[in-house]
Amino acid sequence: MIDPYIAFLLGLGVIVLLVAWLPFALKALPFSLSVVCVGLGAGLFGLGWLEFDPDPRTYDTVVEKLCEAVVIISLMGAGLKIDRKIGLRSWATTWRLLGIAMPLTILAITLAGFYALGLPLAMALLLGAALAPTDPVLASEVQVGKPRSGKEDEVRLALTSEAGLNDGLSFPFVHLALVFGVAAGASGAWPSLFMFGEWMLRDVVWRIGAGVGIGWLVGRGLGWLTFGRGDAKLSGTGDGLVAIGATFVAYAIAEICHGYGFLAVFVAALALRNAERNHKYHEALHDFSEQVERLLMLLVLVLFGGAITTGLFASVTWNDFFVALAVVFLIRPAAGWISLLGSGHSAKERGLISFFGIRGIGSFYYIAYGVNHGQFSSSERLWAITGLVVLISIVVHGISATPAMRLIDRAQK
Repeated sequence: MIDPYIAFLLGLGVIVLLVAWLPFALKALPFSLSVVCVGLGAGLFGLGWLEFDPDPRTYDTVVEKLCEAVVIISLMGAGLKIDRKIGLRSWATTWRLLGIAMPLTILAITLAGFYALGLPLAMALLLGAALAPTDPVLASEVQVGKPRSGKEDEVRLALTSEAGLNDGLSFPFVHLALVFGVAAGASGAWPSLFMFGEWMLRDVVWRIGAGVGIGWLVGRGLGWLTFGRGDAKLSGTGDGLVAIGATFVAYAIAEICHGYGFLAVFVAALALRNAERNHKYHEALHDFSEQVERLLMLLVLVLFGGAITTGLFASVTWNDFFVALAVVFLIRPAAGWISLLGSGHSAKERGLISFFGIRGIGSFYYIAYGVNHGQFSSSERLWAITGLVVLISIVVHGISATPAMRLIDRAQK
């Protein structure tokens, strides 16, 4: 009988080695790391080698916190590797995706959840808010390259910056779903005008403003400590661990002030990068955060693969399956295409940006957050539908991302 502690060390060592080796081994293949992780989890749990039950419905709080950690570390890495300065014109595609594509996606999924799936309006809105944002964790294959690498075309920039900002900007709609849930539980009616007003001031105006403002202040402050004058600046250490510290500081301060921590982390990363845009230390910061992100991502996706084989989809109906397909192949691509009309992008670029609306760990976080903080009768179908959408996205986008990006690279030569 193997000592459980020794077995844990063995498993952890294998996971760390896989995190280091798999991206290199899969570089020439049309498979993403996420596809392999889910398959690995499905195999380990499906064969009965692990007795632990990874069903997220049993561990809503653990899932929320674990996914939260993965997302915020990913947001720091995404912000650090964007070379182009933020601006109204330079990020014009991003603003279109955030201001047009995301609300259209939330609306369409909410209507599909309410009319096609028969979910209560509050649950349908939570589903729409959870599935609307693209994922900064699983989209590494379609994002910009490392800092100062020059691998930053319009498609990659749009997908990276959109994923960095829409995880925070979808949060007001998650809170709106909670408001609808409270109203339905109290009277079965729509929220009152007072509840709408409170939601607008607190969850939209204040939380977004606080997230952006605190992120900027933290990023500026850390930028001064990192690249300021003197011999004691942090960049002199060459230690990428600073990226994790910056992530936690920005997130925690924003949450203490009741702002959106996701926004704060991404904005802090942009401000930190802007403090000294061409310094080589950004590469160390990005590389370390990426390594931690991959390690946590592998853990989440292995557990997700295990949940699939242990009953996560037991409640899925044909309606659920068709709606999940529609989210990946119809709703996001159509919303993205509409938002880019008149943008000046070629049809190929519009198609790729619209198609690669990857869903993933961020969606798990929002469902867990909504279930833990809201008043919903049952989370079983929410988890099943969300898991189905994420699985389809991981497989479809994971297989097609590498060939699609090679197509873009060849077109630019």
